[in-house]
Amino acid sequence: MPTDAGALAELGVAYVTQARVSADPSWYPKAQGVLDEAMQIGGGNDVDALLGEGTLALARHDFAGALVLGRRAARVNPYDADVYGVIGDAQLELGEYDRAFATFQTMVDTKPELASYARASYARELQGDVPGAIAAMRMAFDAAGSPSDAAWAAYQLGELAWGRGDVNDAKAWYTRGLGLDSTYVPNEAGLAKVAWARGDTDLALERYRDVVARYPSVEFVTALGDLYASLGRGELAAQQYAVVEATRQLQQANGVNVDLEIALFDADHGDPGTAVAAARAEWARRHSIQVADAYAWALHAAGHDETAAQMSERALALGTRNATFLFHAGMIQRSLGNDDAARSFLHEALALNPNFSIRNAGAARHALDALEAAA
Repeated sequence: MPTDAGALAELGVAYVTQARVSADPSWYPKAQGVLDEAMQIGGGNDVDALLGEGTLALARHDFAGALVLGRRAARVNPYDADVYGVIGDAQLELGEYDRAFATFQTMVDTKPELASYARASYARELQGDVPGAIAAMRMAFDAAGSPSDAAWAAYQLGELAWGRGDVNDAKAWYTRGLGLDSTYVPNEAGLAKVAWARGDTDLALERYRDVVARYPSVEFVTALGDLYASLGRGELAAQQYAVVEATRQLQQANGVNVDLEIALFDADHGDPGTAVAAARAEWARRHSIQVADAYAWALHAAGHDETAAQMSERALALGTRNATFLFHAGMIQRSLGNDDAARSFLHEALALNPNFSIRNAGAARHALDALEAAA
């Protein structure tokens, strides 16, 4: 075991990284232990230890805590670009968008590299500037210093293509990323949803099964469950949803706040009371557009559509081009009897990305068809 603060901090961040690449949150307490020791050795003023603690806080979705740690690190060394990554990520998740965008610009100005370009890309995506987001992520891809970093950037480019409905370009990027680093599983998950979008459900199932065996994240396990459900294989879907619940419990046991994930999953899968409670708790902590959307959808599932519409409006306030947000807005407006608004939102969602969700894309098409037939 290392005995100096910097080496301990490096080990702690490595543990956080291991948790992320393995979807195993039991690495977080191990990270906490060595990072706490690094903080003690460094007297609370070692920038690497502070950044390590901040990175861990972000991974556990303690965004307010991460912001405090990032600001402390910036006071120690304002010339370290990584401090602005922690600060900006925390500000973004807390819904402090203007501050976050300014922080990311400072990060780019301090050190133009993959990490800063990627954050600039996300900032542009959130504001609806998808071409700008793609351009910045291409810069991140070109700046990658290793095959694994390039594979990560390729996945982000694939996701940007997927989000704008370009299945072919998405497939090209996921395939390129998998060729760069076959151990980076999200690219295979991307190819699984490409197979689903093209109607090859057998290949989609094969790929998703392989993905969740190697990387059992809530996102990918849910996707496999939803794919089973769409094929009428309810027992197999229920097995995957049980894994989601077990994974959430494991995350919570290891200090991860999963209220946002609970809200979205339970709103979609039949527990609106739990969804609203989780979304309300998360909204009390932070006012991001992701939380606003989840809260809106949970309220809709519980039948509180007037309040849901207000939250949905907040989710769309930045101009983000997100088909799921638009679908949620459309279904809420439909429940309120605002057919023109519902048609507009649902048409925009499907025009943007007709394959935005294994579970909900079909529901969006059905609802839009019904609205257009009634017009």
